[in-house]
Amino acid sequence: MSTVYQPVAFPRQWLPAETTLETWADIEPWYRKLEKWPIDSSADLSVWLAAKDELDSAVAQVGNKRYVAMTLKTDDPAREEAHLAFVREIEPHLKPIAQALRNKYLDCPYRKDLPSGRFHLMDRALENRKALYREANIARETRVSELTQQYQKMVGAMTVPWRGTERTPAQMAPLLEEPDRATRAEAWVLVALRRLRDKDRMDDLFDDLHKLRVEIGREAGFPSFTDYSYRNRERFDYGVKEAEAFQNAVAECVVPLTRTIQASRRQRLGIETLRPWDLGVDPLNRPPLRPFKEEAQLAAGVESILNSVDAELADQFRYMMRANLLDLTNRKGKAPGGYQTTFEEDRVPFIFMNAVGLDGDLRTLLHECGHAFHALASRANEPAAYRESPMEFCEVASMSMELLGARQLEAFYSEADTMRSYRQLLEGIVLILPWIAQVDAFQHAIYAHEEPSRERRREDWKALTARFGADVDWSGLEDIRDHSWHRQLHIFLYPFYYIEYGIAQLGALQVWRAYRHDPAKAVAAYKNALALGGSRTLPELFEAAGARFDFSEKTIKPLMDLIGEELAKLPE
Repeated sequence: MSTVYQPVAFPRQWLPAETTLETWADIEPWYRKLEKWPIDSSADLSVWLAAKDELDSAVAQVGNKRYVAMTLKTDDPAREEAHLAFVREIEPHLKPIAQALRNKYLDCPYRKDLPSGRFHLMDRALENRKALYREANIARETRVSELTQQYQKMVGAMTVPWRGTERTPAQMAPLLEEPDRATRAEAWVLVALRRLRDKDRMDDLFDDLHKLRVEIGREAGFPSFTDYSYRNRERFDYGVKEAEAFQNAVAECVVPLTRTIQASRRQRLGIETLRPWDLGVDPLNRPPLRPFKEEAQLAAGVESILNSVDAELADQFRYMMRANLLDLTNRKGKAPGGYQTTFEEDRVPFIFMNAVGLDGDLRTLLHECGHAFHALASRANEPAAYRESPMEFCEVASMSMELLGARQLEAFYSEADTMRSYRQLLEGIVLILPWIAQVDAFQHAIYAHEEPSRERRREDWKALTARFGADVDWSGLEDIRDHSWHRQLHIFLYPFYYIEYGIAQLGALQVWRAYRHDPAKAVAAYKNALALGGSRTLPELFEAAGARFDFSEKTIKPLMDLIGEELAKLPE
């Protein structure tokens, strides 16, 4: 029986309700009040912390809403200017005041009188940020934000002519599932050549980003941008050695399974070699899965899936639909990719994606729903730092949701097509892990050098494709292959943020393994872990969800064996 979820409101306690925070002139006086606030006891410190969280959340929401508006319509100059105004005119001022307030808190003699243990993880993060802060890096970080905006604008503007219509690359994706091989090849090459047309602009942009990032790391006192990034990403529970162990384990335990899957695909398609446009089509040349045509169908169907998994989660999704916290379909001018973000002051999630009617769109929405449920589960946590988990566990929340809803697809498919979709999901997990390892290894290779080199990047990517890639024939397409990293936005926007997906996928597979044996118990553990937010370490969060925080061969091999066994039981 459904209920009507309505999140509890958290009205302002310190900031007047009518206060607007649209410009630095609006914002600065409030931060100055925090800076001058007298603290004469631990009680004063607690009140001050709550006021600071309130202001930080309100200001962050202004910036976040402008970012969302810009990504929804990258070709709107007013939205672009509003976003860039926040980046250029507000964020640079926020960084030094944030450092001053961090120091005020960390240097406060009454910090020792706060409840023992409650603030340990927050303090660790704040001390790390204090150590990384350099005023000289503010201008560099602002420039990085501007350049990453250029990347999104460049990709958002890409279109190709297709038989009398103009289409985005995302809108071309369904053609790669068409049984007619010539159609697939024509569509794939058309999009690939359009991307390649911007290769020099992309490389120029990345050269600039590389130089700035190396300067940022050097300014902060690190021997390399890699070392700086690990600290900046607060990787307190693992390091480069563990990342390399992940890469090696994927090469040893996952790549062989990917090549087995692709060999079977080649045989069933009846072709001598796999070409890049043969990887998305049904291997038996059945018509592609087309689960929906309209955004409303996608949302209603995913609501049905969630009802099958857990009534409370479905109720939260219905709230998001009512509150217009979803923008799901692709259109010209919309930024690429998908994300879930949180409007911090309201403490509610927003989902952005580019659905075009593919089976994968179901997975994307379930994935982003997992993030949204995470935000709602932890929204009451205090202090505000504990409303967000480390990214490695945030992705457990999202990837688990894909797997928990993998077989409840009656709203979209027949039983036979549900099994096709389920197979595609499991095979997709196997196939994405080597890509994750390749992107991670590539970023380590890039930043092993202080000076950018597009030729070195090309050779590194080529070698890594040979190590982690499937048996695909790239004859005549070598230039496209060697620049295919350009489409991975994380390399441009979020350096070193990608292995998190691999670590989290291993956690999600462990949640799925538990769900197969006891669904109610597994979902309860999942929800309890989400509610912890960032109040526990990564190993503790994984443990709460019923998983082990480990990404070596010891964990990866049994999970790949399990997927192999499950695939063997599924009908072709």
